[in-house]
Amino acid sequence: MTVPALTAETRWRCTLCGNLTRFDVTRTARVTEFLHFDLAGESKVEETEVLSETVETVRCRWCNAVDQVELVARPGAQDAAAEAEQA
Repeated sequence: MTVPALTAETRWRCTLCGNLTRFDVTRTARVTEFLHFDLAGESKVEETEVLSETVETVRCRWCNAVDQVELVARPGAQDAAAEAEQA
């Protein structure tokens, strides 16, 4: 099953229990990272560029349903889009 992609105006909702906030997401990402090493050899990621990303599965934390998500509008997303168009 294809997992629906999130946008700035949408979020996931579990179709079985209605959960909107807790999901375990398995994804594959190809990234380029800029690492900064201190003199002791400890590294810190300072920049990350995502080259490609694939969401493989989404599991609901409340009912453990796998890939039972749908896209729903985020609260206020339509209002924000309308305001952006007017500006």
